Amino acid sequence: MERTVLCGASAYEEKYYFNQKFDSLPESIKEELQILCVLFTEDVGGVLTLAYDENGNLEFQVMAAEDDFNYDEIGSGLKIRQYQREKRELLESLELYYRVFFMAQKEPGTAE
Repeated sequence: MERTVLCGASAYEEKYYFNQKFDSLPESIKEELQILCVLFTEDVGGVLTLAYDENGNLEFQVMAAEDDFNYDEIGSGLKIRQYQREKRELLESLELYYRVFFMAQKEPGTAE
């Protein structure tokens, strides 16, 4: 399955990554994504990546080193569900943006 990474953060390297393909997003959205990713890795550890699947769905992907005893796997799942609830509008908008500008799909409910 081919995925397109939007952004991510690593607790190990203390770095944030943003895919420049999405540079046309408003600065406020980019800042919100950075805050979301960095706070996630500060809270639970590991590496968080937000990536689109082949259908344009935005997915949270979390990885942690096997020997990372500070990584909070339960907290990770809880934090992702929290973000999916609290940031639902943002996440849905990012999915629509990707489908329209990168997958050339029409918005649901519009005529072809």
